[in-house]
Amino acid sequence: MNIHDTSNTEALLEDILQIIYQKYGYDFRQYSQAHIRRRVMNRMAMSRLASLSDMKLKVLNDEIFASALLQDLSITVTEMFRDAGFYKSLRENVIPILKTYPFVKVWHAGCSSGEEAYSVAIILQEEGLYDRTTIYATDFNQKVLNKAKEGIFSNELIKEYTLNYQLSGGKEPFSNYYTSDYGHAIMKQSLKRNIVWANHNLVTDSVFAEVHLVLCRNVLIYFDRDLQNKVQQLFFNSLINGGILCLGAKESLRFTDMFSQYTELDKQHRIFKKKY
Repeated sequence: MNIHDTSNTEALLEDILQIIYQKYGYDFRQYSQAHIRRRVMNRMAMSRLASLSDMKLKVLNDEIFASALLQDLSITVTEMFRDAGFYKSLRENVIPILKTYPFVKVWHAGCSSGEEAYSVAIILQEEGLYDRTTIYATDFNQKVLNKAKEGIFSNELIKEYTLNYQLSGGKEPFSNYYTSDYGHAIMKQSLKRNIVWANHNLVTDSVFAEVHLVLCRNVLIYFDRDLQNKVQQLFFNSLINGGILCLGAKESLRFTDMFSQYTELDKQHRIFKKKY
């Protein structure tokens, strides 16, 4: 039986997710079924497994295989200054609000390999806010967190990121923020010093900190409706009154339980302000 068989497929997928939760402590049971199916199918093909039953046994007995599957399920697409219009709006609509506080705490939830956390750090530095800001950049995937902390990106990626930065309203030569070495760009220590990289699981963990700004972009699209509501409640409880929530281009508060608790600062770019 392969993943396209109708009989027993759902039950086996549920069994695999249950094993991952009980044995390894990661909970994907409320992730989008489409996302789970797509990643499992890919891992089956790469591992040349004949059936979901074989995969179930492999997850149960092979920790290296299970680790690879965990990476598959948690993978996200990210880049520096992704969706330049959002970052332009962040400068124009959010930074003026943050400037009214004596200190600022930012929570970047689901930071993946760190590109967007560094993007926010650059904006805060250019707007004179970075010295009084702490950025908590969190993810449940320790492997990508370690990569994020290093802040090393290929020069090919940096070319793309430079264009994104310019389109977002960047005020300096982008090369000011990294040093080049052997075909790679290393983000400067001045950007790293106020970023706290931490392991946090949106599915199972509680409020991370009381913050002025929450960014969680293109993460909730992988969750089902109930889990989206749960995580939105988590963000609401983490924000100060008047705090700002930023979501991804395909995400919205409109169909969640929390919609009435916010006003829209920028409808197009999914930027919301928590009501007092």
